[in-house]
Amino acid sequence: MSAAAPPAPPAWTGSRLTVDPEAVARNWATLAARTGAACGAVVKADAYGHGIEAVTPRLAAAGCRTFFVALQSEGARLRAILPEVDIYVLNGVFEATADAIRDGLRPFLSSPAALADWPADAPFALNVDTGMNRLGVSVPEALAFDGPPPALIASHFACADMPDHSLNAAQEAAFATARRAHPAVPASFANSAAILTRPQAHYDLVRPGIAMYGGLSAEGAAALEPTVRLEARVIQVRRTEAGETVGYGAAETMRRPSRVAIVSLGYADGYIRQSGGSDLTAGAPASVNGVAVRLVGRVSMDLIAVDVTDAPCERGDFVELIGPDVPVDTVAAHAGTIGYELLTGLSRRADRRVGPL
Repeated sequence: MSAAAPPAPPAWTGSRLTVDPEAVARNWATLAARTGAACGAVVKADAYGHGIEAVTPRLAAAGCRTFFVALQSEGARLRAILPEVDIYVLNGVFEATADAIRDGLRPFLSSPAALADWPADAPFALNVDTGMNRLGVSVPEALAFDGPPPALIASHFACADMPDHSLNAAQEAAFATARRAHPAVPASFANSAAILTRPQAHYDLVRPGIAMYGGLSAEGAAALEPTVRLEARVIQVRRTEAGETVGYGAAETMRRPSRVAIVSLGYADGYIRQSGGSDLTAGAPASVNGVAVRLVGRVSMDLIAVDVTDAPCERGDFVELIGPDVPVDTVAAHAGTIGYELLTGLSRRADRRVGPL
C-alpha cells in the first residue's frame, strides 16, 4: 500500500519577508571595491533583521573575514556559524567570561576599568571616543594606555552621513592624535557613510552596515541593491464612498469613491504605526501588481488599508510594503524614522524565505 500524501499546507494569510543573502554579499563586494582597506561587515541586530544564519555564510564566501556584532550573545551565535573568522563585540563585555574567551570574541574595550578586566593575552579593540560622547576611552586615556597592544584601535563617526558636518574633521583629527601612541596597531573608523564619502578615514579596516542591506547611508549617496521584500496578502477589497473614513480614529476621509484593500500586516509585524495616512498626511507608498499605491488610515496591530482604486487588485493578491518597488528609506521617511529602525524591527511573525527578491 502506498503512503498517503502529506496534507496540503494551510492557506497562507499573513506577511512574508524574502531575504536575499546574495544581494547582501554583492553590496558588500561593491563597498569592498571602494577601498584599499580590508572590509569587514556589521551583522548586529540579527544582520539588520535579515537573519544572521542566512547572511553571514554568504558574506564569508564573498571574502569577508571580520565581523562586528553588538552583544556577546550575538558573537556566540555567529561563532557557531563561522568558526574561523574574527568577531568583534562593539558593546564589549562586562567581564572576561570563560565563554567569551572560548568563543574567541574580541570586545571593544571602552574604559580603563574594562581594559583592566580583560586578560593580557586575549585580543581586543581599543575603542576611542573622538567626539561622539558615546562609548570609548578619551584621547588622553588612549595615549596613556600602556597595556598589551590591542588587535585594533577604533572609533565611530557621529555625522558621517552628513559629509559637510564640521564634527567629521574634528573626529578625524582626534583619532589621528590617539593613534600616535599605537602606530603599529591596525585602525578602523569608517562606517558605510564614511566608506562612500571619507576615503581618508578608511585606514586598515572598514566596517559597513546599513549600505550592505540596501539602505541609504549618506546625504547624496545612492542606495545599493535592495536586499529584502516585505509583502502581505489582501484579505478583502471593499468600496468606500467620498466622505467615508477608514480605520481607527477616522483619521483619513476618502476624497473620492474608492477601492480599498485590507491587508494582513500591521505594527505587530514591525511595520511602523506612523506610516499610515490621515487627512493631513499621505500614507506610505506600497505596490500591488506593479502599480504604485499608498496606505490610507492608521496602521493597526494586524491590518492596514491600501487605496487600490487605480490598481488591479483582488482578494489573495500580495502587496509589497518594502522591496525593489518600495525603498525601505522611503517608507521610513513617511514614518518619521530611518531605514535602520524599520529593518531591525521587522517581526519574526512573517513567513521568512531566503532567495532572490
